[in-house]
Amino acid sequence: MIKRVASAIAAALVLPAAIAAEPAQPAQNITVLQCARMVDTAAGKMLGQTTLIIEGKRVKEIKSGAVDPKPYEDAAKSSGATFAFYNVASGTCLPGLIDSHTHLTSETSPTGYTDQFRWNVSDYAIRSTVYAKRTLMAGFTTVRNVGDMANESIALRNAINAGIVPGPRIFTAGRPIGTTGGHADPTDGYRSDLAGDPGPKDGIINSPEDAYKAIRQHYKDGVDVIKIMPSGGVLDESASADNAQMTIEEIKAITTTAHDYGFTVAAHAHGAEAIRRAVLGGVDSIEHGTFMNDEDMKLMKEHGTWYVPTIIAGKYVQEMAAKPGYYPPQVAAKALQVGPIIQATAGKAYKAGVKIAFGTDAAVYPHGQNAKEFQYMVEAGMPAMYVLQAATTHAAELLHKQNELGQIAVGRVADIVAVPGNPLDDITVMQKMDFVMKEGVIYKEGGKPTM
Repeated sequence: MIKRVASAIAAALVLPAAIAAEPAQPAQNITVLQCARMVDTAAGKMLGQTTLIIEGKRVKEIKSGAVDPKPYEDAAKSSGATFAFYNVASGTCLPGLIDSHTHLTSETSPTGYTDQFRWNVSDYAIRSTVYAKRTLMAGFTTVRNVGDMANESIALRNAINAGIVPGPRIFTAGRPIGTTGGHADPTDGYRSDLAGDPGPKDGIINSPEDAYKAIRQHYKDGVDVIKIMPSGGVLDESASADNAQMTIEEIKAITTTAHDYGFTVAAHAHGAEAIRRAVLGGVDSIEHGTFMNDEDMKLMKEHGTWYVPTIIAGKYVQEMAAKPGYYPPQVAAKALQVGPIIQATAGKAYKAGVKIAFGTDAAVYPHGQNAKEFQYMVEAGMPAMYVLQAATTHAAELLHKQNELGQIAVGRVADIVAVPGNPLDDITVMQKMDFVMKEGVIYKEGGKPTM
């Protein structure tokens, strides 16, 4: 007992010294950002002159009008923090944009169908760092990456989170999940001795039991979301862009298991029947939705299913299909079938009251051009404020990150971008990104990268 008491006394005497020896936490950097206008995405309003005070990674204060930055500069100096002041004199500040449908580890190319036989996964991974930076410089501070070849987007996400390479915050699905010969089958078009028989570990399922294994494998791999392919697609080398390729039972097995693990499920679906099955099967979002019909829209409203149109992808594949040799013949035929329809479908879905989140299918077109989607959405009949919300509050809700992302608010992550002029007057200014801040770090200022 005496020894225990003595040990306790000794520990008590040592503890304060140990606490005193701990290094002091560094002061948080302070940035003052004055905006000629600011979009309040939560309220759906354009505010006048606004000053934002950012401390570290978060927004600390929001003040109406111009504010003298000197007191903040003095406070930073006294605490040993760095200070920066920026004035968006004639532009508009918005929350960092969210693209809900990207593929950051590949990009369209007329040699893409043969590159896969020459390039290693590392080739795609290295190129992805360039595509990620382009996306960030376009003002997209967050993306949902819904499909890669070999989980290389997980490594990209980790490298960005570690500060090794610049890029958007990534929520990745890793490999997509589909059926044998379907849109997710990476061996479509291969000769028989190369095709093999991909299975659940590769994301290819043919039963509810396979679905359980595939989701659990994705959980083990470390994905953030799940992407499934219940319909045909445009860019694979199979015959159909819109046939149904999963049963409702398979989809339900995926969604119930995925939701158990905390995943949301995005469903690539062009055809009306595939969309119907996906919605009834419990998916969280329909991607593309080209041939969506009135019944599908009604079901989506009833089930609260999100729609991610990706109009830019349809327009781009239609344009490239007209270039001889850019796509294999069967791919070009499907592109010409889907391309002319997708924008009108998006406009009809908006009028029907379907919930819409912004997404582009980046990689189908060159990375960095994501903001063209805003123009196409407005042309489809959506108000400018609505499309800005689609890329902020709506997309954040789809990610289940509405308490962190999608709006500029005190305590929220300081993801802030700025464009020249007023996007409510001219939505094309969203393609002219002047300023990009992600988590309080400035990556672009005056239209030029800072790193």
